This record gives sequence, C-alpha cells and structure tokens, in this order.
Amino acid sequence: MESERKLIYHETQKLQFCLLHSLNNLFQEKDAFTRANLNAIAEKLTFGDPNKATWTPLSVIFKPHHNSLTGNYDINVLIAALEERGKRVMWHDRRNGTSSIDLDGLRNELFGIIVNVPVRRYAGLWKSRHWVALRRIEGVWYNLDSDFPTPYCFKNTEEIREFLDSVMSTGAEVLLIMNDKE
Repeated sequence: MESERKLIYHETQKLQFCLLHSLNNLFQEKDAFTRANLNAIAEKLTFGDPNKATWTPLSVIFKPHHNSLTGNYDINVLIAALEERGKRVMWHDRRNGTSSIDLDGLRNELFGIIVNVPVRRYAGLWKSRHWVALRRIEGVWYNLDSDFPTPYCFKNTEEIREFLDSVMSTGAEVLLIMNDKE
C-alpha cells in the first residue's frame, strides 16, 4: 500500500502580503509569521537605521521597509525574519545560472528558494515585485506562489532549473534560503 502524501500548506494572495504568504508557505505552517511579526521587524529595522528619513504625513502609511496598510515588505524584512528562524539568505549570482544550485539536497544545506519577480498589473500601468516561495517537500519541489490557487509540483529538477533561468531572464532575483550550520 502506497504511503499517504503529506498535505502541502499553501496560502493565497491577499493585498500585497506576498512576503508573508511566501514565508508561511516556505515554512509550511500557518502563522509561522504574522503581519504583526513582520511589522515589528520592519519597525525595528527603521528604529536602528542611522539614515532615517524625515517624518512626513505619508510616513504613517509608507514606511521605509513596508506599507502599513497593504504589506509590500522589502528584502531587509525577509532577511531579518529568516535569521530569527536560524536561516541564512544567499543571493544567487545569475551569471552562474541555476546549474550551480544544489537542488537535489545532497548536502542538506538548501532549505528552500525565494524568488522576487517583477510584475506588471492593470494593463502594465502598475509595476511592482512579487515574492514566491519554492520548497522541496518529501523529495519533490513545489512552486508555492501565493498567486496560484494551489501549489505547482515540478516534474523534476530540470523543470525547476528552467523555471528559475526563465524568471531570472526577466529580472527576477533568486534567493537561496540556507539552513544555518550548527
């Protein structure tokens, strides 16, 4: 009898909270991070910033590391949140292509991948970026994009490499999420 496959946790997009959804999808748990967690991290980053911007009335909503109403967290929040969970972020050098990424997990260092992709919405009038989590679960890689109604299961490592090479060619940034060495 075939063993039962683990149910894949997958949050879908709400407003601009794709970083929040990506982190929860990456860790495969509801509320691994919450809005309050990420807002606190963003505030802590702002408090410690020696180059704080001067306050304006818009500062209540548009903060240096996120938007108070819609989310839209930046890379600094991502790195700080992952470090709190004992993970390291390594920016993938696109000049190396994806063949240099150990997707088979032979060294068990790669926890997952976060991709920051450029997006155009509303007939190209709105340019933004979107966070996407990729994670290997029970030996199978999944695209846990919060814009998808369900996770996408990659057929093999060649397909995930093709996906990553494709998004990098459009300006996406690939961030390798590494397990910290003890």
